Amino acid sequence: MRYMAVFMILVSLLATGCASGVKLFGGPEALKEYQLQGSGDAKIVVLPVAGVIDNKPERGIFADKPGLVQSVVARLRMAEMDPAVRAVILTVDSPGGSVTSSDVLYNEIMRFKQRTGTRVVALQMDMATSGGYYVSIAADRIIAHPSTITGSIGTIFMRPNVTGLMEKIGVQAVTTKSGAHKDIGSPFRENTPEEQAILQNMVTTLNSRFIKLVSERRELQGRESSYSDARIMTAREALELGLVDSIGYFDNAVAAAHELAGLDEASVVVYRREPFPNDTPYNTITAQAGSAPLVEMPLARPLNVPSTGFYYLWAPEYAR
Repeated sequence: MRYMAVFMILVSLLATGCASGVKLFGGPEALKEYQLQGSGDAKIVVLPVAGVIDNKPERGIFADKPGLVQSVVARLRMAEMDPAVRAVILTVDSPGGSVTSSDVLYNEIMRFKQRTGTRVVALQMDMATSGGYYVSIAADRIIAHPSTITGSIGTIFMRPNVTGLMEKIGVQAVTTKSGAHKDIGSPFRENTPEEQAILQNMVTTLNSRFIKLVSERRELQGRESSYSDARIMTAREALELGLVDSIGYFDNAVAAAHELAGLDEASVVVYRREPFPNDTPYNTITAQAGSAPLVEMPLARPLNVPSTGFYYLWAPEYAR
């Protein structure tokens, strides 16, 4: 009913001419470059990494919004084609995401650096935990805000469990399977001890890659025990452990980008689908309301509950 009411209001506005700038149909505009501050021919690109890291589109009523991996990689490709781009600032604000998507994004950033020689600074915002931290270590320098929550360097396997509900309503799931573990992780029954051991071994294997990358990228060999318990931490704690390089703000990230790229002056730019009045680096929206896609109401995941799988994700609301 709520979606229908919104739709009727939009139709009414269009019919009366009160929403002449509203586009209900049609594809999204292409990304364009907009300058935020600074001057000079050299460019520093601000690239937001905001939200849960996956590549699943968010479905709306009239159009789908690309997943985070697609959004970030599209901007990396655009920066790669511009020889004037000398540095990128990743503004990371993410609790993490799926194991594969986090690793894909890390790999894409590393390959972008190798192909172009462009220097990358990660500026951690409210949260850069688990997969958010995994992406951060691809940068040449990591700066955390004084109030950033980071860390949670670990791996988790999550699945819904509806056995209690099914018992209450008197419903059973009947499975015919080819092997004893074909339905491992099923939400319709508890894991056996053997299955739990299998899943734990997979979590340990995936996590060992995370720990190894942090150790190598942050030069923390022999100090893995200081962060491998997967706890979250403040920016100050992360600095003391060597997980970030400094604590600061956006201006500090711009200064670091200048230093790493050897720049005296540069234009700080962003890639968006349309301009915003009084734009700033803190704006993570790529298109204003009223532009295609117009209505971005998440329909497929209304409760934002992760699907069954392995995650580099800090999600205490799903712990049990």
